[in-house]
Amino acid sequence: MFPGQGRFGYAGAVIDETLLEAMEKMDKAVEHTQSQFATVRTGRATPSLVERITVEYYGTQVPIQQIASISVPEARQLLIKPHDRGTIEAVERAIRDSDLGVAPNSDGIVIRLSLPQLTEERRREYVKVVKHMAEEGRIALRSSRRDARKTMEIAEKDGEISADELDRAEKEMEKVTHEHVEHIDAALGRKEQELLEV
Repeated sequence: MFPGQGRFGYAGAVIDETLLEAMEKMDKAVEHTQSQFATVRTGRATPSLVERITVEYYGTQVPIQQIASISVPEARQLLIKPHDRGTIEAVERAIRDSDLGVAPNSDGIVIRLSLPQLTEERRREYVKVVKHMAEEGRIALRSSRRDARKTMEIAEKDGEISADELDRAEKEMEKVTHEHVEHIDAALGRKEQELLEV
């Protein structure tokens, strides 16, 4: 790098800042999409299935993992042990009211969730759901790219960067966007495979 140049080798700090900001937004979009995938149930039990469920705890909605420990004693079973036994009914209610579709079974100390085997039809439905989540992730990536492009075009119009720099920066932006789309597609592929595994 030459003196006065940033990470991407541009003299204009505007481009560097814009690209870095867009990359951060894209990283977050990929992470968000992957965390969304984790909430979709496969045949296997995983704590992430219930982590997004909130429980009413002393008048406040609290994520389940803050008031209970969650373990996986068997491949298709979740064990939820509230830290405070007084919350067991609230935890059960939250699970019943969620879209998990599994009835909680409590002995007054722990709650067991036995996940039924997924039917072929249910698996196909879940694949559609994760494909939709992936598309939302891609839309977020394209939106970040569009915002970055707009910022750089304004900088070029204001004479802060040259047309050549704008062109190079847009190519860099395209490359970064493509890499992030590939991350989402790869995660989608893994999730589909997991869902269709019998």
